[in-house]
Amino acid sequence: MIETLNKVDLITECFHCHEPCRADAIEYDSKKFCCSGCKAVYELFSEGELAEFYKNRSFDKQADKYDFLNDPTLSEPFVSFRSDDYIRLKLKLPAIHCSSCVYVLENLHKVDKGIKSVTTNFVKKEADILIQHDQISLSKLCQLLDSIGYQPDLSLDSGEGVETKKMSELSLQIGVAAFCFGNIMLLSFPEYLGIDGQDGEFIRFFGWLSIVLSIPTMVYAAKPYFVNAFSGLRQGFFNIDIPIVLGILTLFFRSTYEIVTSSGPGYLDSLSGLVFFLLIGRWFQSKTYQSMSFERDYKSYFPLSVLKVAEDGEMSIGVNDIKIDDQLIIRNEEIVPTDAVLLSDSTSIDYSFVTGEGAPVMVTKGELIYAGGRLKGSRIPVRVRKVCSQSYLTSLWNNQVFKEEKLTYAEELTNRISKHFTTIILSIAVLGGIFWYFTAPDKMWQVVAATLIIACPCALALSAPFTNGNALRVFGRYGFYLKKAALAERLAEIDTVVFDKTGTITSLKSIEAIYNGADLDETSIKIISTMTKNSTHPLSRAITAYFKGLDGVVDLDYFEELSGRGIFAQYMGADYYLGSSGWLGIKEEDNLNTSVVYFKVDDVVIGHFQIKHAYRKGINTLLKSLGKEQSLQLISGDNANEQEYLEGIFPEGTKFYFNKKPLDKLNLIAELQEHGKKVMMIGDGLNDAGALRQSDFGIAITDDVSNFSPACDAILTGNELNSLDRFLKYARKSKQVIFGSFALSFAYNLIGISLALSGMLTPILAAILMPVSSISVVLFTTLRGNYLAKKLML
Repeated sequence: MIETLNKVDLITECFHCHEPCRADAIEYDSKKFCCSGCKAVYELFSEGELAEFYKNRSFDKQADKYDFLNDPTLSEPFVSFRSDDYIRLKLKLPAIHCSSCVYVLENLHKVDKGIKSVTTNFVKKEADILIQHDQISLSKLCQLLDSIGYQPDLSLDSGEGVETKKMSELSLQIGVAAFCFGNIMLLSFPEYLGIDGQDGEFIRFFGWLSIVLSIPTMVYAAKPYFVNAFSGLRQGFFNIDIPIVLGILTLFFRSTYEIVTSSGPGYLDSLSGLVFFLLIGRWFQSKTYQSMSFERDYKSYFPLSVLKVAEDGEMSIGVNDIKIDDQLIIRNEEIVPTDAVLLSDSTSIDYSFVTGEGAPVMVTKGELIYAGGRLKGSRIPVRVRKVCSQSYLTSLWNNQVFKEEKLTYAEELTNRISKHFTTIILSIAVLGGIFWYFTAPDKMWQVVAATLIIACPCALALSAPFTNGNALRVFGRYGFYLKKAALAERLAEIDTVVFDKTGTITSLKSIEAIYNGADLDETSIKIISTMTKNSTHPLSRAITAYFKGLDGVVDLDYFEELSGRGIFAQYMGADYYLGSSGWLGIKEEDNLNTSVVYFKVDDVVIGHFQIKHAYRKGINTLLKSLGKEQSLQLISGDNANEQEYLEGIFPEGTKFYFNKKPLDKLNLIAELQEHGKKVMMIGDGLNDAGALRQSDFGIAITDDVSNFSPACDAILTGNELNSLDRFLKYARKSKQVIFGSFALSFAYNLIGISLALSGMLTPILAAILMPVSSISVVLFTTLRGNYLAKKLML
């Protein structure tokens, strides 16, 4: 279609946003749009499965229904972050039921520019939404969601309570189906026994009773399938419940016809049995998804710690141990793990971790700092106002704005097949019905119903999630925490590993600082100690430990940590520097064979700290093992004084890069990728954020500090670094398991559909076999995955 500009009246309404058009409106597809953005959104939502978007929405329906949400007090239960520009909230959207729902919701930022991002949780039927509230209010957001068929559930029931209610209803539906199934079978005994003649009246009477009993099965027990099928049709696409509903309706109306006309006994026993076994399968899948959600929410959390002020000083505690009214110390670049009130005069907080964008904001004493804010500046004391929610921190880590994630091959394959699966099955069932209509009409309905019911993409859809989910659980037991399960598949593709040095292959627990230079007075010691206590960098921590017992703190006039260079502070009119020779313009001594941090006041170099590194236990064995499968490289911001030693522990052919800035690390990763390499970057998460984000798989190493980098794909505890080669082997084996389970799923559907088309499969047997396919895939992936873990000693 050709796009043209036409002169229109100012009262012309944009087809997409319903706003008045300008003098020049864009005409496309016989509709007028106020701008090219609205036209582009129309093109997106008017094609394929999303074609019903414009038909279903209604901006005028109950326009004031959600106005109460504009009151901050009433909307507070749904809001996790609020600033002058942004609001982040979590809403329950019960209408989410398929991948198309996820697609529509996660593309809402193209519908309204006030919506910055939407991240859905398919299992929990929730959406985490970030909006710019000067462009769209909370009431307008909910009105928009409602208009396209996703009415928010604004009740204050917990997710667990809602899920329990759903499972209770499902159990009751199973009970109703079982009762009807059992009684209809009893009423069908005369037919089973071949009784006819004068007892035919009883058979006719029992047939009518069977119809009465089948009604609760249809109306109540099978309700979830009818609701989902109708929702799919209403939104303009076919889902897997449609062929099931067609199979149920086929059996019911065919059976009712036979009983009413006395032309046959019907299949109502098969119908009730079909619904009963389908619900059993649904119950199994619900429990399965719950277990997946439980593992993701409670067992795959990475270790986070924070400094707590105790009676005998500062101590490191896990974020799960934080209690309301605890006083915490937050250091430069650390994440505030929970909503807390600032106790110092003022500070700067970077909320880009929460919003994905925006400059740091100033917070003054007594103001609330929201969880997820990153401190920019010298350390601050805060008082806890809310118990820490690791699920919220995990959702921040999963925010897609930090790293553009491409679908894995298994995800792409599953999506392509699932998208067309229902249409293909309907076509096969129709063709099979036509064949049997001319061959043996009495078998036609059985064949059509069995074909519609036996075919199931669920096994295919479960293959990758369960295999990768099992890998996620195995890795989590050994301190290797993946951002999401699908990343296990990407891990299998790595052919190049790039290491950072300090804090990565060296151990923070054994690092040691030695001072050389002019004697330090008490003020200098306090200033150095304060500067390093504000930082979580490994070298800073070594210097802090050097002054332990002698140190104190002062109120610095200014503090700034420059990534890859050092620390700058001002106190009492003087400038203080702790950093590298390159940054400070100092010619380094040739005989130094360790890392060096120089201390400089104004223009005078006072002395330097030599940092003795202790390499992690087992690093030699790990590097030798990795070198057999992957090419290795090391890039460091440190000097090259330890290159000779490193060449002895790294495999031959390893490339070394020293004195590199964070941008140099990123450029190296990009250059490797341009040559077709699949690159894993392993760093400490502090100076390596750019490289971690650029890499195909980024790992942040953590010991006892919160290296909570949004750029990384995984977090690995330092004492488990020597297991990395086994993690990679397990990932490669798991990928084979995925394709093995794909083969199992294809075999099930091929054999099942073939048996159904041949007339050898009854609908009730098809209903029994349908959940069996999912069970077989789950058992195969779980048992095979656990066997591989045991074989690799994971």
